[in-house]
Formats: sequence, structure tokens, C-alpha cells
Amino acid sequence: MENLDVMVLRTLQGWRAAGRRALLATVVRTWGSSPRPVGSIMALCEDGAVVGSVSGGCIEDDLIDRHTLAYAQGVPMAKAGEDHCIPSGPPTFVKYGVSADEAHRFGLPCGGTLELLLEYDPDPESLATLIAHLEAGRLMQRTVRLTDGLATLQPAAAPADLTIDAGQLTNTFGPEYRMLLIGAGQLAEYLATMALFSGFAVTVCDPREEYRGSWNVPGATVVSDMPDDVVLAFKPDRRSCVVALTHDPKLDDLALLEALNTEAFYVGGIGSRRNNEARRARMIEHFAQTEASLERLRGPIGIYIGSKTPPEIAVSVMAEILAVKNGVTLPRDMEVAQAKNDRELARNDPGAMVCGVRAS
Repeated sequence: MENLDVMVLRTLQGWRAAGRRALLATVVRTWGSSPRPVGSIMALCEDGAVVGSVSGGCIEDDLIDRHTLAYAQGVPMAKAGEDHCIPSGPPTFVKYGVSADEAHRFGLPCGGTLELLLEYDPDPESLATLIAHLEAGRLMQRTVRLTDGLATLQPAAAPADLTIDAGQLTNTFGPEYRMLLIGAGQLAEYLATMALFSGFAVTVCDPREEYRGSWNVPGATVVSDMPDDVVLAFKPDRRSCVVALTHDPKLDDLALLEALNTEAFYVGGIGSRRNNEARRARMIEHFAQTEASLERLRGPIGIYIGSKTPPEIAVSVMAEILAVKNGVTLPRDMEVAQAKNDRELARNDPGAMVCGVRAS
């Protein structure tokens, strides 16, 4: 399954290229609790087809009723925003959940309010250009002029939150997230499946033919080269994660070391606490690593949920990957940060630490 934003844009572009009328809805502001974050998008076609989401479904239903009922009734084109009429003209804003009754009607949490920008009949050529950039792995900014809906594109240096002012809206779209799995065992199959339906492009590397031969997850790319070479070719970036699952140091260790030299947002290896301590010791002894250079290496991987079986372990690992991707601070990250602070304190003021405990 591809990145949700790309899927929305691709579907919208297909509708427009075929001459069908459609709108693009973007969440531009939220107050209180909201089902979808700012920047979320959905597209609505003239026949009522919808792709993407801006809420739990009730707002989508309202937009369908408001902007496609006109077709079924043969209502002629009218001004944008008029109920049951075909929308047209410059972008318009619509707000949901202003009152308690409306919040309840549209399934918004208590106190939740969101505002959408509706773009009518986006230019299909501009959409095609944006999709091509995203497919090439480029991060792009799309800016929409509010007076007439003209959209312009430019490369982005880093991910950014949606911005909007009196004159324009700018939303940043990134290429899909990628996951590289070292090992094609049963755990990798469960993890790859979860990653695919979470919008990741998945590559699985395993030079062992006996494991590759039984692989059974459509949609994942399977390669047979040595893992460290695959990491180099994969070129992990800030939207990539690398997970070693073989339990074999000959396959896992070098791949993890190469991954640590990249911008991958998550690098981790399977194994117990003891096995991960042994892995770190090997890397320090044989590969000139230090505690500081291994700081980003995660292990044991996964959020503790008492998991025992491969599918439960995969849930645990996928949850941690998504938490890191979404910027959630995990207990392990707090421990690492505290240890780093303690090392800095001890380096700058050796008398401030006594047996690893802060002196009072």
C-alpha cells in the first residue's frame, strides 16, 4: 500500500485528467481534539467517490451530500459553497464542530473543531508533476494562492508543518516512508505486512535462499545481496528505517553499522537484552565503535507489551517504529538522553557524579 497522500493525489489527478470535476480538501486548522491532524487531505469526485480522510467519516459524508447531490438532481452550476450545487471558483473555507450539536453530528470529540480548505478542480498537469517528484523520492512544497487556486511547486529541504496566511497555503508532501528488513523469516513477514498497510515501501534482504524461497508477502521487494551492500544501495534517508531480524551477527552487524552512518530515523536489531549487549561489545571491540557512536542503535527493539509470538513481537516493533516516526518520546529515549547528560556532566565536572548517581 503506497503513502496515503500520494494515493489521494494520484487518484485526484486521474479524475481530473479524465475530465471529471473534483475537489481537494485539506485540514488547515484544528481546535481541541480532532480526528485528523493539520495537513491531512482527501479528494472528492463529482460522482461521490472519496479517497483519503479528514475525519472519522461524518464530515466526508456531509461533503459528498453538499457537493455531489447536485449531479443526481441535474442542478446547474452555481457558486462554490452553496449547498447541493457543483462547487467552482477559488478555494473556500468550511468549518465543522463550532457548536456542541454540530460536533456531535459530525462525530468530533468534545470541544473538537476543524477547518478545511476546499480547492475546486485542481490542475491535473500540476498534480502529475507533483506525483512524479514524489515518486522520484523528492520532498516537495505545494503552495496554493487563495485568490484563484493557482498551485505552484518547489523542492523542500526538510519536512515542515502546513502554513497558511491571508494569501496562500503551503503544504509539504514527502515521498513514502521506506523500511529495510534484514532477514526474511516469519517475524519479517508479519512486520512487512504491518509496514505495508501503514504506508511504508518495504524491501527485504536475505542472502539465504532457504528463507527467501518461502517468502509470502506480496508488495515487498526481496533482494539476495549481502545486507551491508544492500544498505549502501538503499541509501536510507530521514524517511527510512532499517531493522535487523536474522539473529546472525554476520548478517546483522555490518548492516546495522552501515545504517548508523545514514540519516535513517530508526535503526535497530532483534534480540534479548543480553544479545544486544553482546552486539554492542562486538562492535566496540572489532569495529572501533564507541558508546556514543552506537547511541542511535536500538535494541532490544519494540515496545514492551508482553509479546511472545512472532505476530505479537511484530506489533511491538511496528508500534515503536511508528512512535519514533511520529516524534513520540519513549522510555528508552528518556534513558538514553539521561545517560548522555550524565556522561556530559561527569566529563565537565567529575566530582558531580558518585558511582553513577548525581551528587547532591
